[in-house]
Amino acid sequence: MSLLGPIVLTALCAGGTLSAQGPKEPDTTVMTGAPLGAVTFTHKAHAKAYGAKCDGCHHPSKPEKALKSEHQKCGDCHAKVAAAPMKTKLQAAFHDPMAKKGTCIDCHAQAAAKGNKKVPAKCADCHKKA
Repeated sequence: MSLLGPIVLTALCAGGTLSAQGPKEPDTTVMTGAPLGAVTFTHKAHAKAYGAKCDGCHHPSKPEKALKSEHQKCGDCHAKVAAAPMKTKLQAAFHDPMAKKGTCIDCHAQAAAKGNKKVPAKCADCHKKA
């Protein structure tokens, strides 16, 4: 008999838990499917440049569409066409159809207003055709 069994049993009885390390957020995400081209999003660059907090973009899950993993993709809930119980389609999760307001556009406009010269300001600055 292995010694591992009694060690695990002792840890569990003592109130300890055994769990694997949770998944980490991706450093770079490539979001595809937009008519204007894919968007490469770098988490570290955004957090550093804009002081972004996770909940600025990643809102808590809703009871009607519960979170399935810690670092879930927007497209897991927001589809190209909004389907019940979701009311917001994927594009609108980032910005309105005219790219005048929304999560990404509002943040970029705020950064530009603070004098950040590197902030993307045009559609093609983020969307790249393959």
